[in-house]
Amino acid sequence: MPSDSLSQSELNGLIFMREEEKLARDVYIVLLQTWGQRIFNNISRSEQTHMDAIKILLKKYKVSDPVTTDSVGVFTNQTLQKLFNELTARGKTSLAEALKVGALIEEIDILDLQKELQAIKGNDDLRYVYENLKRGSENHLRAFVRNLQRLGIQYSPVKLSNEEFTAIVTSNF
Repeated sequence: MPSDSLSQSELNGLIFMREEEKLARDVYIVLLQTWGQRIFNNISRSEQTHMDAIKILLKKYKVSDPVTTDSVGVFTNQTLQKLFNELTARGKTSLAEALKVGALIEEIDILDLQKELQAIKGNDDLRYVYENLKRGSENHLRAFVRNLQRLGIQYSPVKLSNEEFTAIVTSNF
């Protein structure tokens, strides 16, 4: 049953996740423009869907949207702004680095979603959306790892444990 209100932790998490999904989308848009690879197009569109799902929750709970402009690379959260700048610069150095940046973003997303899921106190709306976003991020991680393997590169996790990473990339969904 949906809750009518959010705890402060849930509120902060929702605001953060909205911009984190934008970060992923925006980095992939820049990398698509740089490398022209279909994976960046497909996953940037998926990240837009993730942003939209969180925006629906922001509206439902009457929370101000931290995304004040849809311009690529513009963030309210300065930590995310810095991360965007670093990741896009790194991703522009080579296609392999771009794919590694994608995998890293998805690792970060998975961990942040796990943290947010643990903080939920009975709010089924948030749980449903976050679980779906986490599944999406796991799918994206698998896609980036597959693309790296096609280039002959074995990706090693940066943020996830080896066990968690292996469980995700060897899962069918």
